[in-house]
Amino acid sequence: MPGGKSRFAVARALPLFASLLAFCGCSGCHSTAPKPAPAVPPPVAKPAPPPPPERIFPVMLGIDALEADGFAAVKGKRIGLLTHPAAVNRRGVSTIEVLRHAPGVQLVALYAVEHGIYGDIPAGKNFGDQVDKRTGLPVFSLYTGKSHRPSKEQLKSIDALVVDLQDIGTRSYTFISAMKEAMEGCFENGKEIVVLDRPNPLGGLKVDGPLLDAALVSYVGAFRVPYVHGLTIGELARMAAAAPGVLTIPDAVRTRGKLVVVPMRGWTRSMRWPDTGLAWVATSPKIPDFSAVEGYPMTGLGCEPPSGFRSGVGEQFPFRGLSHLTIRSEIVEKELRTLNIPGVQIRRIAAPNAKNGSGATGLFVEISDWDAWRPTELNFWLMKLTCKLEGRNPYATAKLNDKSLFTRLVGSSAFVKDLATKGKNIDLETWFSTWREQAKVYQEQSRKYWLYW
Repeated sequence: MPGGKSRFAVARALPLFASLLAFCGCSGCHSTAPKPAPAVPPPVAKPAPPPPPERIFPVMLGIDALEADGFAAVKGKRIGLLTHPAAVNRRGVSTIEVLRHAPGVQLVALYAVEHGIYGDIPAGKNFGDQVDKRTGLPVFSLYTGKSHRPSKEQLKSIDALVVDLQDIGTRSYTFISAMKEAMEGCFENGKEIVVLDRPNPLGGLKVDGPLLDAALVSYVGAFRVPYVHGLTIGELARMAAAAPGVLTIPDAVRTRGKLVVVPMRGWTRSMRWPDTGLAWVATSPKIPDFSAVEGYPMTGLGCEPPSGFRSGVGEQFPFRGLSHLTIRSEIVEKELRTLNIPGVQIRRIAAPNAKNGSGATGLFVEISDWDAWRPTELNFWLMKLTCKLEGRNPYATAKLNDKSLFTRLVGSSAFVKDLATKGKNIDLETWFSTWREQAKVYQEQSRKYWLYW
């Protein structure tokens, strides 16, 4: 049997009887001893295949750098972890699990942002403190509807709060807001905060869109930065700790606060997400992939009510697909093609609706030239087209709540007022020129917080 261990031997008995019958009456008997047969050699074992080469990752995330340093920044401390499903190490292991099994580290509590620590809570739904069924750890909610800042009671069991959240590089995406408010809560209550840095998936060189007005700081705009800000979450934390007026706590409290940022290794500002070699993990249901990350700053504002434009085609292509509630796609396509927006191309697509199987049609926004692409500009053309194609100016008649949220998301009261006044006649190029000049100044001033080049 191939690969068996049994042996067999063949013994041949060779008895030789010789009878000599002689008239002398003597007889003789002779026998030969059997020779042992040679043993069958055991089969030669096949050599074990060599282990697959370990994958080489160009980028070590903050959690990887922390582990490589023997968890020195948190060793011997009782720590909490502010996290979500996209917080994994470069091999895809959850930061929760990495810290739970880290030698000398006491992970005693979890802290959750919008969607919860496992991403299973619907967008915008508030939730309370709970116990995590997987780990048995308490989960403190920072998305209760009352406050996003951790309270003294929520922080009392820890020495340091570790933050591991994947941002997408756009101001209104609220995970950087959650990090900022966590800093405020920790500084107020004498707790250390440790931010594990992660890539800005759009890279660190693209800066675009309106700068946030001071009066419009909110949870959908916590930092006074352009809409596409070009910083990592760790760099934003450094800005918040160092610059007066970023954190909404007294300067005396801010200057006493203790912040540790664990930088990445191998990341440079020119890297977009595909350059990192890392797998994308959905940061929220509408950001399932890098394509949606690119689309979020490109169409999110333009599809915000009171606009008639909607993101996606059917249930597919979030933030990259476009459709309008009342205007046919071919009309929108013709208008957009006429604009010749730098770095952007439009094509018509069809997609089945996963819910009912019916077909949906719309437009898909391609980035045809990354260097020429200015991430936010399509949004504002969509706003102008809304006024033109709908034959009215919905921004002038918007409900107060819609207008308030829209203004906070855009970040510029002056622009929203101009849009509401002029509608389809608004001069967008003047606004674009102003924002580009502001971006240059901001980028130069923000260099002092850079960790990477």
